[in-house]
Amino acid sequence: MKKTLLVLAACSIALATNAQNKTLPSANVKTLEGQSMNVQSIAESGKITVISFWATWCSPCKKELDAIKDYYEEWQENYDMELVAVSVDDTRTAAKIPAMVKEKGWEYRVLIDSNKEFQQTANVSSVPHTLLLDQNGNIVFEHVGYAPGDELELEEKIKELKK
Repeated sequence: MKKTLLVLAACSIALATNAQNKTLPSANVKTLEGQSMNVQSIAESGKITVISFWATWCSPCKKELDAIKDYYEEWQENYDMELVAVSVDDTRTAAKIPAMVKEKGWEYRVLIDSNKEFQQTANVSSVPHTLLLDQNGNIVFEHVGYAPGDELELEEKIKELKK
């Protein structure tokens, strides 16, 4: 029994330590223009970065991105940050992405993960799923789902990184 508890405690410590130093996995996605890129380049910008996994068919995803849109320009000015919206639409529904982005007026960088490589390597099981990267590219916060006001919690986390 003591061995089991000791092993569990060691695993818990290892997981907590790993979560604090979590970095973006290597995965390829496409830009709206169809160019391939590795997502690790996102972490190299030196900026606070929000990565929002979403899909055209996901109502909470669109609500979240619409809510952030109201604050985005101010966040960019105040925190030197960027939001990258990563669509997990498959190739069949991905054709809707450019028109939706234009219609919504989203000024975010939009990437497409049709083959789900990034989604799988980042252990994202459902959308919306938000990652917050610090200026060094470390994942410092994750959030799953969306409820009105979540964008304010996200801003508080961004603000903490700017200090």
